[in-house]
Amino acid sequence: MCVRDTVARVFPPHTPVGRIGEKALLRYIRSRVSHGRGVSIGIGDDAAAVETGPLTLMTTDSLVEGVHFRREWAPDTLLGRKALSVNLSDIDAMGGVPRYATVSLCLPADTPFAFVEGFYDGLLSRTAQTGVEIVGGNLSGTSGAIVVDITVLGHGQPLLRRSGALPGDVAMVTGRLGAAAMGVRLLGEGSRLATIAEDDQAARRCLVAQLDPTPPLGFGNAVAREELAHAAIDLSDGLSGDLLAVCQESGVSAWVDGDTMPIDPGAAMLARDRGIDARDLALHGGEDYQLLLAASVEAVPRLRDLAAGMEIALTVVGGFAEGEPALSLLTAQGAVPLVPRSHEHFGGGG
Repeated sequence: MCVRDTVARVFPPHTPVGRIGEKALLRYIRSRVSHGRGVSIGIGDDAAAVETGPLTLMTTDSLVEGVHFRREWAPDTLLGRKALSVNLSDIDAMGGVPRYATVSLCLPADTPFAFVEGFYDGLLSRTAQTGVEIVGGNLSGTSGAIVVDITVLGHGQPLLRRSGALPGDVAMVTGRLGAAAMGVRLLGEGSRLATIAEDDQAARRCLVAQLDPTPPLGFGNAVAREELAHAAIDLSDGLSGDLLAVCQESGVSAWVDGDTMPIDPGAAMLARDRGIDARDLALHGGEDYQLLLAASVEAVPRLRDLAAGMEIALTVVGGFAEGEPALSLLTAQGAVPLVPRSHEHFGGGG
């Protein structure tokens, strides 16, 4: 009998974590997490002890119930997967390799044990796919919403940064855009993965893009090793907002060709049905967790070969030019100013 089977009998799925207690819940979590390469000390001490490269990358992201997710929208397993994936995307965008993660959960006392169990099911399925080791974290009670906070450590050299884009560089993106944004709309309309028709592939694809994103992990590291890009950023806040962030860090302007953006075809079809401009989903929707690169024209053929070898779509969507940080959109009527409408947690325009 495995440890997890024993724990599952002690804590029925609907048992509130307030009745289980912090120490018992920590013992359960520790029983589920194994330690492998590079971990000298994992869960159980005041701090973890891990081996990293000469240059250590660190990133952290929080998912807050009611802001980033809703329990009725997101299966617990997919929330666990997404919580790790959004951090892995940051490491890859820097050209690094993710190695270790710490996981902190803030839970109301009435949170059912099934949430913790399902969350770790998903989290550990993602670590198994990516080779990331869980080495610690924290548990805390809260009187408010569930908060998931994950920190990931990695290593890399050389690194990709948001600064470095040059006038004359092209702007390229991996994957397809807009599906995650359409997924949010579908969830708001009442669609759920568990109940959607099997043959409704467009809606299913958009829901999965929102609930279980799959960044092009490894591509950023490959690009950095070959020094093929001048700058990079992961597309978490929308193409328009993230492209402007590169411009601001690099001191350049940029333009986007509205006809070449790689819009997810399912999202485009569903947008048409609702009278929505699919370009808006791709430009401003966010949560695509793809990569945006700034690279010289000469590097484009090698970048395309590299992407093709990893079965990753790569598309030139625009370019960079001299000028103050600002964006323009090329349309059939000519260039028009492009104002980002990316998510801002505190409503600021900076």
